Amino acid sequence: MNYSFDEVVNRLGTYCTQWDYIEDRFGEKDLLPFSISDTDFLCPPEILTAIKKRVDHGIFGYTRWNHLEFKGAIQQWYLKRFSTSIKEDWIIYSPTVIYTISKLIEHMTEEGDHVVVQTPAYDAFFKLVEENKRFFSGNKLLYENSSYFIDFQDLEKKLAHPRAKVFLLCSPHNPTGRVWSKIELKKMIALCKKYQVYVISDEIHMDIVSRPNVHIPIVNAAENLDHVCICTSASKTFNTPGLGGSYAIIPNQELKERFLITLKNIDGLSSTSTLGAIGLMTAYLDGGQWVDELNAYIEKNMELVKGFLDTHIPSAHLEIPDSTYLAWIDISRLPYTDEQLQDALIHHGKVAIMPGEMYGKDGKGFLRMNVGCPSSKVIDGLQRFKKALDYLENKYK
Repeated sequence: MNYSFDEVVNRLGTYCTQWDYIEDRFGEKDLLPFSISDTDFLCPPEILTAIKKRVDHGIFGYTRWNHLEFKGAIQQWYLKRFSTSIKEDWIIYSPTVIYTISKLIEHMTEEGDHVVVQTPAYDAFFKLVEENKRFFSGNKLLYENSSYFIDFQDLEKKLAHPRAKVFLLCSPHNPTGRVWSKIELKKMIALCKKYQVYVISDEIHMDIVSRPNVHIPIVNAAENLDHVCICTSASKTFNTPGLGGSYAIIPNQELKERFLITLKNIDGLSSTSTLGAIGLMTAYLDGGQWVDELNAYIEKNMELVKGFLDTHIPSAHLEIPDSTYLAWIDISRLPYTDEQLQDALIHHGKVAIMPGEMYGKDGKGFLRMNVGCPSSKVIDGLQRFKKALDYLENKYK
């Protein structure tokens, strides 16, 4: 079966964060948005069919996740997509990935302890670390020849700090799109083991990977599984965050049980969304080909962005990322400040593209453009980008 990703669906009027509430983030209405990281693609028809069938049943009572069908779908996905065996008793439900990370940090650390994070970083990481009264210890990625690399010397220094307790890894990395190799993962894991630092790996972007790159789940790279875990969801891949739900893979059974006590007894969140569970199970059992075709479409969108920039805005550069549908565009050679560019994009191009500084000071000089959308929208956005730059060129010539 061939799936179409060219269909344009009007999301306005659906309480959509990206479209209906773009003013909250950019201060102006009616912008073409390339911001928050969900996509403008319809869910796979297999998911829509399963959800419609469940809706027709008409009763949406309390729903359990702790059964073989839910866990088995996850196990099958990891085995088929990543050649990775996951034990059933490692898998737990959680309402969101960020909730899981936050609660694990609470369990693994005390106030004032260090959480090591590679920067630039997903903006929610800064908030959850700081609001938990932990110290955000940034390991700045090296940017050389338009590519990102790990500064292992600095990473070891940060992990060696006596109060470093957790390494919050983003794999694949948001916003740069790096897919970490097995060698890199093993080296990071070895350093964490050396300094007794626990690894929380956020792998929510694991399925959107461009050829020939291969995502390696951290449990497939670690020897001592008691010191690593995965927090992830099917929602980023299949565009189902509105259905709710995520899951974690925690081999350390003591830590897993502590998390479940918090989930159920303290926070009262152990009952999953009915439609979220149906969506995940259907996605992982029947969605493989859809993801393959999605990845091919995203690759073409990335090539479209790169080609447009090379031709029309050569001072801006995109190195096509290893993964994600997030184009991390280097604008450091443009002769304008980030503030001038954002003002022109919003007020003259009428387009909303995330400023790199949203992902920390190490994101300065970049834009993050979500290309998880029909190519017609990408073209429109790029033309608006050029219109904004044409305005600046005329203003400052």
